[in-house]
Amino acid sequence: MGNPLERLLTNVSWTQLLDVGLVLALTYMVLVIIGERRTLWVVRGFIVLMLATAVSNTLKLALLNFVLEKLVVGSAVAMAVIFQSEFRRFLEQLGRGEFMQLFHADRRTTAQPDSVIDEIVDAVKELSQNRIGALIVMETSSPIDERDFSVAGVKLDAEVSKELLQTIFQTTTLLHDGAVLIGGSRIMAAGVILPLSERTASRQLGTRHRAAMGITERVENCLCIVVSEETGSISLAEKGTLNRPLTSSKLKELLEARFSPSSDERVVAPNLRSLGRKIGSRAQLVSRLLRLPSWACREKK
Repeated sequence: MGNPLERLLTNVSWTQLLDVGLVLALTYMVLVIIGERRTLWVVRGFIVLMLATAVSNTLKLALLNFVLEKLVVGSAVAMAVIFQSEFRRFLEQLGRGEFMQLFHADRRTTAQPDSVIDEIVDAVKELSQNRIGALIVMETSSPIDERDFSVAGVKLDAEVSKELLQTIFQTTTLLHDGAVLIGGSRIMAAGVILPLSERTASRQLGTRHRAAMGITERVENCLCIVVSEETGSISLAEKGTLNRPLTSSKLKELLEARFSPSSDERVVAPNLRSLGRKIGSRAQLVSRLLRLPSWACREKK
């Protein structure tokens, strides 16, 4: 009769191989869009469920297949909630026809001059000590599309300086309620209204913190610095997550590490060639563990 796994592999058709290849390509695109190691295990668990469902269906295990199918559907709904911002970016790229970008996980960071970081940190330190609320969005690579903001604000295109940043956020100015957008060494705009996060947040977090979470959820290539008006605490938001509370020295350390030319972020999704090598190595490992015969070298008796 032969090993069940052997029968499964020998009966695979080209259509089934194409089906598996397309699923792997779609999974790769999802990994590129998500791009976070802490959520990678969720995606891996979902993939395991899908593979187990396919195997149980092929081996005619009706009850197990029924249970696994329900788990896959429930997991898909849960992932749609957990990764709603990532899936939104995925659908936006599909709608814009940016198909090739779905296979590229470019995380290269634009180097930020130390003088610019010093000016920003000094301004944040003064604002924190005086308990003046502030919201500073910093582009990390490509420019942010104005459509990602609720209101684009007033264009400035001015050199970054602590004096200008402190002036903008004074409560007597017309632009103090919005955010400042910094691209490279320039203040691109002020009075920018950011989208609020839809996630459930702590009651201690105000509108500025929710706005920082919202823009970093929606736009991957940015950071957002928050200074609380009530407490003067400093926070740094990235990909919808707040790092708080921070000292000015810790903020400087994080910004220098993030904008260092040599600190390219590791990408969760590997390139296609390394992905193929990993799949091949895993298959060889499974074959050794199960002590499967080598059909390519064995002659049928």
